[in-house]
Amino acid sequence: MNIPRTSFPRVVIIGGGFAGISLAKQLGKQEVQAVLIDRHNYHTFQPLLYQVSTGGLEPDSIAYPIRKIVKDYPNFYFRLANVVAIDTENKCVCTDIGDLNYDHLVIATGSKTNFFGNSEIEKHSMVMKTIPQSLNLRSLILENFEQAILKSDLEERNALMNFVIVGAGPTGVELAGALAEIKKGILPKDYPDLDIRQMNINLVQSSSRILPAMSEQASEKAEDYLQGLGVDVWKNLRVTNYDGDWVSTNGTVNFRAATLIWSAGVKGATIAGVDGEELITRGNRILVNEFNQVKGFDDIYALGDIASMQSEDYPYGHPMMAQPAIQQGKHLGKNLVRKLNGKEMKPFSYLDKGSMATVGRNKAVVDLPKFKFQGVFAWFVWMFVHLFFLIGFRNRMVVFINWVYNYVRFDREARLIIRPYKKYKQSSSD
Repeated sequence: MNIPRTSFPRVVIIGGGFAGISLAKQLGKQEVQAVLIDRHNYHTFQPLLYQVSTGGLEPDSIAYPIRKIVKDYPNFYFRLANVVAIDTENKCVCTDIGDLNYDHLVIATGSKTNFFGNSEIEKHSMVMKTIPQSLNLRSLILENFEQAILKSDLEERNALMNFVIVGAGPTGVELAGALAEIKKGILPKDYPDLDIRQMNINLVQSSSRILPAMSEQASEKAEDYLQGLGVDVWKNLRVTNYDGDWVSTNGTVNFRAATLIWSAGVKGATIAGVDGEELITRGNRILVNEFNQVKGFDDIYALGDIASMQSEDYPYGHPMMAQPAIQQGKHLGKNLVRKLNGKEMKPFSYLDKGSMATVGRNKAVVDLPKFKFQGVFAWFVWMFVHLFFLIGFRNRMVVFINWVYNYVRFDREARLIIRPYKKYKQSSSD
């Protein structure tokens, strides 16, 4: 990898997400040689991916070059690579561009979509975990309407305008709200020769309420908002299969839809070499202790979504969200400095700052540790928090200007098919 040897201990960080970047900033000016490896050369602000998918934002406004983040840090290196495996015996990271030895290894690979073993759903559905996937979804949504114009068969046309979103967590709820606003304010102008009233947005949740990780008050209010926007909310209903045309469920209702968006779950993105049965727990996450050390190792750590730090308050590990990842990254950076200086590391303690979700224009729900509120004020709080955590002044300004423009004009300028997307079509021999 052409990384020079120095007298400083080498810390290798795998993953440039919230956890990896938080740790990188903490180690940036310390007496260590830090190497950050990621398969993309940018950090993605994942909470706003749904706005890229629905034309509210361009992708470069929620991405930031990793090299720019670390450019002022001495002894810091970035390498664009895919990690293939970890050789724990020889303390080596194996990648598609070469191998690299480490003194300390930090796994911050995040999570990936969990299809719970259903290969048909995985083959035919759309997901939204990366910027390329979000651009694919944006193209498909727009292409559906372009095709619908050409269809003379009413059922085929309606199927192209039927969207099924599986999973009513924050991602599913926010995406459903964004699609409903597009239906209301944009599509009738863009497609006057289509009866947009036939567009259906179905949000399917297997449990008894949407936003199950938030308060019942937030769930009820979010559902009211969605129904007011025309979204069909289906609770206690589980999607069992999707063949690219028909959505099957465990109930009496099935959907004919050209697009199924899967946001029903995630699992840890493990790496070969640190994926033994004794290390992996619920959600395909790596077991770590209170110092984020991987079980059985003193020199390997895991952070964020991939890490399961189990405690009395969090028996299944911390929530797979940005805040635990950011806090763990900062804390581990301080602990590594303590350890290298011969001091004892301090256990991690998670500070729950609350959760929130937006449903659309002037509609959001916020759960703070001591307060819960909804409506316009919650919507402004949601915007402020997301702007604050975006990396880079330009990104904050671009997103803010886009939001103001979209609010005033009730428009989404980024509804562009830049990269056409073709769904997988099952052949007759399959």
